[in-house]
Amino acid sequence: MPTDPFASLKGQVAVVTGSTSGIGLAMARALSERGVKVVLNGLGDAAAIEKARAGLEAETGALVRYHGANMLKPDEIADLVEYAKREFGRLDILVNNAGVQHVEAVENFPTEKWDQIIAINLTSAFHATKAAVPHMKAQGRGRIVNIASAHALVASPFKSAYVAAKHGLLGFTKTVALEVATFGITCNAVCPGYVMTPIVQNQIADQARTRGITEEEVVKNVMLAAQPTKQFVTFDQLNGMLLYLVSDAGASANGAAYQVDGGWTAQ
Repeated sequence: MPTDPFASLKGQVAVVTGSTSGIGLAMARALSERGVKVVLNGLGDAAAIEKARAGLEAETGALVRYHGANMLKPDEIADLVEYAKREFGRLDILVNNAGVQHVEAVENFPTEKWDQIIAINLTSAFHATKAAVPHMKAQGRGRIVNIASAHALVASPFKSAYVAAKHGLLGFTKTVALEVATFGITCNAVCPGYVMTPIVQNQIADQARTRGITEEEVVKNVMLAAQPTKQFVTFDQLNGMLLYLVSDAGASANGAAYQVDGGWTAQ
């Protein structure tokens, strides 16, 4: 019988930022299902977060913890990484997933929204990676996966901050990959197309307002128009890429942008 290529993940430890909903929670689940001990992170209703944490732990049998680090605060981000090490004794996987979005023409783009998006979507990955790399070097192994976007490779109008942050995240990914390559550590970016997440659902209304069209037209003519498959990317499809990158099978994948976008960036 074929062996499970992800069996070696059992007992490893992962931190997934922005993982109380959407892509991050789905990725945390995929890791937990393979026996990875996971630290969730994100903001939101405390009772809802605890329900998600406890449910994930009960369903998968893997240990799941939560740390409420605010991705705008460097000290809290560093403590998130240290918490995983304190709680589980090691850190094998860091998934920098936290992200926010705002859609507006550049001349009307609120300065505070620009600062927030750059801080959460780009700078938080720097702080988490800076804290994680020494632990991974000491272990002789580590996997860093930055959840970028098709917008790390191409642009769309009215998303100046998001596109700038995601392009920056890809450049950061490549630089870190070169620095850690001889230490058994890899750093890669996953670049999804449109996935039906809470952020995307909110974007639909924003895009309709900004462009002066209906929400149905946004989905058909703006979002899925960019994806040749005309389908949203699913959580399972993203999880397949994540598991490859963090497993031993992905050991030579380093410094790359892996598009999971239905062919969007092939155009």
